[in-house]
Amino acid sequence: MKIHIVAMGRIRSGPERALIDDYSGRFDRTGRPLSLGPLHEIEIDTRKAQGAAAEADALRRAVPDGALICALDERGKNLTSPDLAQTISRWRDEGRPSAAFVIGGADGLHPEFRDGADQLLSLGRMVWPHMLARVMLTEQLYRAASILSGSPYHRD
Repeated sequence: MKIHIVAMGRIRSGPERALIDDYSGRFDRTGRPLSLGPLHEIEIDTRKAQGAAAEADALRRAVPDGALICALDERGKNLTSPDLAQTISRWRDEGRPSAAFVIGGADGLHPEFRDGADQLLSLGRMVWPHMLARVMLTEQLYRAASILSGSPYHRD
């Protein structure tokens, strides 16, 4: 099952980019034997989508056909890392070809996009800048793959 991170905005070189690249590489190496991956980032230029409705439309177009949509939103479900691992495993076992984790822009996701998502996921009750949300999501995807592989990375 392919995993996509679809996000408003671009992350250029810097510490966030380095962390995302590191965790993406770890995910790809760990997930491959589990039929997970590769992890693919789809970045949407915020200058081309002004306003929440335009962002929602751009995000919708960027999500690969047939992908399960998991929208990140503070109103979403709070999962533990093992719960996220089991959720991803279930999607894979159900035969989903791909899953897209979607991160909105500065104003979050348009309500229609959010309501149309297959699942809402929260990284906690606080709101995070999109760059940090992407780092945290990428780390959690790697952690999920490591849990499924039996790696000692995650400790309960």
